Amino acid sequence: MSCLVGKIRGTGVVVEIVYSRCAAIDVGKREIAVAVRTPGDTPGQRRQQIRTYKTFYRVLLEMVAWLVKEGVTHVAMESTGVYWRPVFHALCEVEGIDVLLVNARHVKNVPGRKTDVKDSAWLAQLLECGLLRGSFIPPKDIAALRELTRYRKKLIESRTRELQRLSKVLEDGGIKIDSVASSITTLSAHAMIEALIAGERDPKVLAELARGTMRNKIPDLTMACAGRFGDHHALLARLHTNHIDHLSAMIEDLDDRIEEMVGSFAEQVRLLTTIPGIGDRAAQVVISEIGVDMSRFPTPEQLASWAGLCPGNNESAGKRKSGKTPKGNVEVRAVLTECAWAASHTGTYVGARFRRLHRRFGKTGGRKAAIATAHTLLVIIWHVLHDGAEYRDLGSDYFTRYDDPEARKRRLVRDLQSLGYDVAIQPAV
Repeated sequence: MSCLVGKIRGTGVVVEIVYSRCAAIDVGKREIAVAVRTPGDTPGQRRQQIRTYKTFYRVLLEMVAWLVKEGVTHVAMESTGVYWRPVFHALCEVEGIDVLLVNARHVKNVPGRKTDVKDSAWLAQLLECGLLRGSFIPPKDIAALRELTRYRKKLIESRTRELQRLSKVLEDGGIKIDSVASSITTLSAHAMIEALIAGERDPKVLAELARGTMRNKIPDLTMACAGRFGDHHALLARLHTNHIDHLSAMIEDLDDRIEEMVGSFAEQVRLLTTIPGIGDRAAQVVISEIGVDMSRFPTPEQLASWAGLCPGNNESAGKRKSGKTPKGNVEVRAVLTECAWAASHTGTYVGARFRRLHRRFGKTGGRKAAIATAHTLLVIIWHVLHDGAEYRDLGSDYFTRYDDPEARKRRLVRDLQSLGYDVAIQPAV
C-alpha cells in the first residue's frame, strides 16, 4: 500500500493517498462511467482518466481488461438497484482487484455538480483516500441461497393475497365458510369450495362435506353455505384456486431446492434451531442473509447495526432527537421479529425478556418489545455462529432470580400508598 499526498478536488484539503491505483464506477442501466486515478508523471500529481461503456457483458469484460492494464487494485461503485450485479460479476472474473460496493446514501456528490462522469470522479477521489467502506457481499453459495429464500417469501405472500381474493369472492356470494371454519384452507372448506365451483348450491349437501371435528358444526355450516353464489363467482373462485395450487407447487419445489442447498450448512442450521423462537425455515433465512462466517462482522454490535436492529443515534447540541432504529437488512429484521413473537410464548430467557419489555413499553408496546427482542436474538445468533456452540438458556427467572422480596414488597406498598390506599400486610394462611 503506497502513501502519497494529494488534494481533494476543489477543496484545498491535503489528504493521504491510500490506494495509488484505483477506479470508481457510476452504474446505470444502459451505460456506466469509469474513472481511473493513477500516479502522475511528477511526484505528488494524480492522473485521471474517464471512459464510458455500455452495460453489455462483453463490453464490461473489455472495461475490466482496461482496468487490469492500468494496474488498478481497488474499484468502488454504488449499489444501484440490481444494475451493479453484472458489473460486479465481471470484475470478479479477474484476480487482484478488490471491489467495494458502497451505499449510495453515504457518498452523495456535491449538489449542483451531478452527472455520471462527475459522480465516478468523486467516488474515485473518495476511494483513493480510503474514505469508502464496502458493503457486505455474501459468497456465491450464500448469495444463491439468498435469492431462493427471498423468492420463496414473495411466493408465500402472493399465495396469501390470492387466498384473500378468494375469501372476498365467497363473501360477495354470501358464503360465510370462514366464519365457521378456522380458515378456507382446511380440507372441509376446500371440499365445499370445490363443490360450489362444480355447481352445487344446496346448503345441506355442502355442509355434509365437513370432515372430522367440523361435523359438529354442520348446523352452522348449513347457514354459512346459503347465499347468492353465482356462475361468475364460480369462475373467479376456480381461477383463484388454480393460482393458489400453482403457487403452492412452486413453493414446495423451492423448499426442496433450498433444503438441498442448505445441506452444506446443516450443522449451522442445527445450532440456530437451539435458539428459542427459531425454526428450520427461519434458520435458513438467517444463513442466507448473514452467512455463517462472522469474521465479516467483528462484533455483534456491528451485525445489529448492519441489520437495522439497534437503537438510532441522532444527537445534536447535547439533545437526543431520535432513537428510531436505522435502515438495515429488511429480511433479517422481519424474520427475527417473527421469531421474537414466537419466543414470547416460551418459558425461556428470550421469552422472559420479551414479556419484561412489553410491560415496560405498555399495552401497545408489543412492536417495540419485538424489535428489542429481535436485537437480542441477533446477538445470540452471532455468538452461536462465531463460537460454533449450541445456545445455553439463562432461564426464565433470570430477571427475578436475585430480586430481594422485602425490597419488592416495600416498593409495591409505596405504589399503593401513592394512589391513596392504606395498606395492611398480613402473611397468607
